[in-house]
Amino acid sequence: MRITTANAYDTQLSNLQRRQQSLTDAQDRLTSGKRVLRASDDPAAAAVAERALATEARAVAQQRALDASRNAMQLSETAIGDAGEVLQQARELIVAAGNGSYTDAERKTVATAIRGLRDDLLAVANRGDGAGRYLFGGQGGNGLPLLDNPGGVTYNASAGQLMAASGEASPLSIDGRAAFLQAPDPTNAGAVLSVFDVLDRVVGELSTAGRTGAQIAQTVGQGLGEVDALSGNLSATRARAGETLKRIDGIELRLSQTKLDAQRERSDAEDLDMLQAISDFKNKQTGYDAALQTYALVQKMSLFDYLR
Repeated sequence: MRITTANAYDTQLSNLQRRQQSLTDAQDRLTSGKRVLRASDDPAAAAVAERALATEARAVAQQRALDASRNAMQLSETAIGDAGEVLQQARELIVAAGNGSYTDAERKTVATAIRGLRDDLLAVANRGDGAGRYLFGGQGGNGLPLLDNPGGVTYNASAGQLMAASGEASPLSIDGRAAFLQAPDPTNAGAVLSVFDVLDRVVGELSTAGRTGAQIAQTVGQGLGEVDALSGNLSATRARAGETLKRIDGIELRLSQTKLDAQRERSDAEDLDMLQAISDFKNKQTGYDAALQTYALVQKMSLFDYLR
């Protein structure tokens, strides 16, 4: 078999190009810190890294939904606390209205103050979360969740809770009807109390002139019992919001661990062993240098060089 000089040169050039490409690939891996730059480098590892990346992305999305739920529950807990304080102020005024020395005018002044607290309570119940939703809007509705109508306050939303789009259910709202309009009536099993109806009745009776001491005492006694029941219902609602916040903390820990596991799995699949990579790069560089020197020597070995 006869090997021509041109064929030998082509073979050497092809070998040099392969070595140079191998050296360039090794350099790319070193600068990127990745062992797998393309799926063709290691299809199995690339598939593992892609699944891990998708898991991490889901965990990040669920974390954002969880943050929205935490914000809503923190604001709701604060709002319920504010509502409880307003109701406590109303209770103190009802107690004051039972003073036997008060005149009808003085009781009417107390009733006016209670009416103002009632309006403050309605404002708290219609408080927003800063993201276009209402804290006590249940599963959503058109406009304010609690409407002040001539016949009393009504719930203008769907009962229940709006849930965030996360892997584990986390609420974005609280059922305002259950919190403000459906407290258990301690004197009538199965019946419910509306905080606004109770305050409206107390205001109306205290504003009425000419009532006897017994009638005033009945208004005060009944009002205090109902306000205490309403306060207990608000406290229970606030406790549930606190429990939800505690559960959200637990979910966050699990999501953080899931994200960390996904990052570790992705790193194991595609990250580079730097010590091994540096050693490999130096070996390829040495081999490429040797190939260049060999080619330079072989290039001079031709018939024309001997004839000169």
